[in-house]
Amino acid sequence: MLQLCSICLENNLILTNYFTLVNSSVTLVNNYKTSMANSNVTTESGGRQNMFPTETRPYIDETVSYDSYPQNAEKVNGRWAMIGLVALVGAYVSTGQIIPGIF
Repeated sequence: MLQLCSICLENNLILTNYFTLVNSSVTLVNNYKTSMANSNVTTESGGRQNMFPTETRPYIDETVSYDSYPQNAEKVNGRWAMIGLVALVGAYVSTGQIIPGIF
């Protein structure tokens, strides 16, 4: 009988330690989440919460010249359009369909 009582006490001690560990872990995680939520969250209009209320400032590299960008963009766009047109004609010549597999 004494041995049975000691086993019960030992099991009870193990369960108590287990629940203490789980409780402290949950408390630690909850405190972390609460501290993270309270540190950077702002409430916007309409009750929405925003965790990242500040935006980074845009950076413009002054050493790069964008003067010829529109002309280059038009050239590249025209070249890709020609490649698409050649692919369309090639598909029509080889299969007899405008879009192979559809019509």
